[in-house]
Amino acid sequence: MELIVYRDESGFEALRDEWNALLGRSRFDTIFLTWEWQSTWWRHLGARRGPLYLLAAREAGRLIGILPLYLSQSDGVRCLTVVGCVEVSDYLDLIIEAGQEEMVYRALLSWLNGPEAPAWDMLELCNEPAASLAYTRLAELARAQGLPVEVTQEDVCPVITLPQPGAGEDGWELYLAALDKKERHEIRRKLRRIEREAPDTVRRIVCGGAELTEAVESFIALHRLSRPDKHAFMTEEMQAYFRAVAIVLAERGWLQLSFLDIGDRPAATYFCFDYHGDILVYNSGYDTAASPHLSPGWVLLAELIQHAITEGRTRFDFLQGNEDYKYRFGGVDEPVHRTVIRRA
Repeated sequence: MELIVYRDESGFEALRDEWNALLGRSRFDTIFLTWEWQSTWWRHLGARRGPLYLLAAREAGRLIGILPLYLSQSDGVRCLTVVGCVEVSDYLDLIIEAGQEEMVYRALLSWLNGPEAPAWDMLELCNEPAASLAYTRLAELARAQGLPVEVTQEDVCPVITLPQPGAGEDGWELYLAALDKKERHEIRRKLRRIEREAPDTVRRIVCGGAELTEAVESFIALHRLSRPDKHAFMTEEMQAYFRAVAIVLAERGWLQLSFLDIGDRPAATYFCFDYHGDILVYNSGYDTAASPHLSPGWVLLAELIQHAITEGRTRFDFLQGNEDYKYRFGGVDEPVHRTVIRRA
C-alpha cells in the first residue's frame, strides 16, 4: 500500500474528484467529512492553526483512505488533529473504505513512527461516531505498539428515527404516537395555539437561490439575539464561515435554512443540513422579543420534523449536546468518542 502525503491545500484539489466517492464507501458517510465541508473548514478556520498533512492511502492505485490531519501546538504539546476538530464539526473520523481500516491504521502508525512525520506528541481524533473503528481497532493496534492510548466518550447526539409510513398511514401521527403522552400533548397544544393566536404565521425553508444571502444574514442576526453565549460565538470569523459553508452546501442541495415568520417578522430559525436521508440540526436562533409566549422555536422544530417525515427522510439528528428539548421530541442518544494516542 502507498501512502501519499500532501502538505498544503493542493491536496484538497488533488483528491477532490475521489473524495466523496470514498466517503460513500466508508462506514459512516456524514456531511462533516465531505470534501465541501473539510476544504471550507480548512480555508476559513483551519489554516491559521498549523500545517496541514493530508494523507492519501492507495492500494494498487485505488484510493482506500484519506487521513486529513493538521499539526498545532499548545503549551508545548505538538498535536496532530483531524481536520474539523474541535470547532463546528459534530462528527469526524479518518475516511477509510469499509473493510480496509486495519491496513490503513497500520500505515498511519508506521508513518507516525517514521522519519517523514513531523515531530508530534499526541494524535487526537475527536467527535468519532459510534460506527467508527478508530476508538476500538486503531486504539488496539496503537497499544500493541506500546503507545499510550486514551479513549473517552466525548458527548452524545440524540437522534430520532423517523417513521416510514405505509399506504394510508399518517407518518406525523405515527411519530407523535411514539412519544410520551405528556410531550405529545405539549406539541399539539403549541401548534394549535400559534394557529389560533397568530394565523398569519409562515414557515419558510431556503435551500439556495436568490434568497440565500439575505437568509444567512437573517440567521446570523437571530442567532446572536438568542443568548449571550451565542452572541459571543458568532465572531466575525465565524460569520464568514457560516456564509461560506451555506453557499457551498446550497450548491450541492444539502442546505436547509428555515424560518418561522410571525407577521412580517422572523421569530425563529434553524440552520440544518439535508444529507443522504438525514436532517441534521446544526444551529438555531430566535428573537427573544418576538412573541415568546407562542414558543416559535418549538413550533418550527415540530414543523421541520413533520416536513422531514413528509419528504421521506429517515433520521432527524440533533447533533451533539444533551439539551432537554431534544429528548422531549423523542431523541435517543448515540455516543460520540474521542481517541488520543500519545508518543511513547
